[in-house]
Amino acid sequence: MQIFRFDNESFLYCLLIIPVLVVIWIIHNSIRIKKIAKAGDNNLLAGLMPEVSSWRNNLKFFILLLAFTFSIIMVARPQFGSRIDEIKREGVEIIIALDVSNSMLAEDIQPNRLERAKQAISRLVDRLENDKIGLIVFAGDAYTQIPVTTDYVSAKMFLSSIDPSIVPKQGTSIGAAIDLGINSFSPGISESKALIIITDGENHEDKPVESAQEAAEKRVVIHTIGIGSQSGVPIPYYSGGRRDYLKDNEGNTVITKLDENILGEIAFTTGGKYVRASNSDIGLNAIFDEIRNMEQQELESTMYSEYDDQFQVIAASILILLLVEFLIMERKNRRLSKIKLFEVKV
Repeated sequence: MQIFRFDNESFLYCLLIIPVLVVIWIIHNSIRIKKIAKAGDNNLLAGLMPEVSSWRNNLKFFILLLAFTFSIIMVARPQFGSRIDEIKREGVEIIIALDVSNSMLAEDIQPNRLERAKQAISRLVDRLENDKIGLIVFAGDAYTQIPVTTDYVSAKMFLSSIDPSIVPKQGTSIGAAIDLGINSFSPGISESKALIIITDGENHEDKPVESAQEAAEKRVVIHTIGIGSQSGVPIPYYSGGRRDYLKDNEGNTVITKLDENILGEIAFTTGGKYVRASNSDIGLNAIFDEIRNMEQQELESTMYSEYDDQFQVIAASILILLLVEFLIMERKNRRLSKIKLFEVKV
């Protein structure tokens, strides 16, 4: 499917000048005809001015008007963006599963666990070159935020909008994130698949180690990053401009603690690495160095080329119209008028 657009659409407003020019031309012609009529009888004037041709002037005007119209369209830069390029690169497919449960708002990592993780992911994206990246968010369930792509700009744009409110179900389901991650890699990629899980490790929903075993069977290496404090901290939230802490049904303040054991076991099961985050270093750089040591695989990317300008045909049409207008004389040619190819002799 071809996608058509004008790169400089604002120039199309100049087309509004065309009906104004037509009206001016009609008024001018009307005034000219009235002046000629006052000068004498039309038949007599035609005999005195045999070379005058009114239709030639009209034709030249409309040819120039058409050339002007095409010029405006050309300046607006009509473009087609239908060409698709298949680009093959050697790299790794990386999917990041980011915990967006309420416990990630805890502030034992500044400014809070979630914001610090997003900042680290953004810096990781800046280091990517030939790799593909995808993003999964999870809480009580897992959701694809960005399918695997080489569009790093879009990845960072979607990353900035992530917060706990984007998921309908709270909780922490690491197993669901692993299951979704396994199925999110590009079909046909048997190696060079890395899943990075960033979470506080408080799994409440499923059995992530069993999911990690399935990932190992499918040659997906899972690296885990534990973010938070082992001693536990409350979860802040704001209501009506006031700061408070999340409480359970009995009114007790909820304390969130980092569970390193389950994260270490998930990483060990798949041959990955576990890193504990700190305020100075989330740990993504160390994991990225591990991923760089993986065997690089040829990755095929579908890239839409830049829109192609389609002004050439219009420019050629303008030149032809101007040439035709130049060749049409305002007055009749006496010699040519004597040639009557279709005159019937009686």
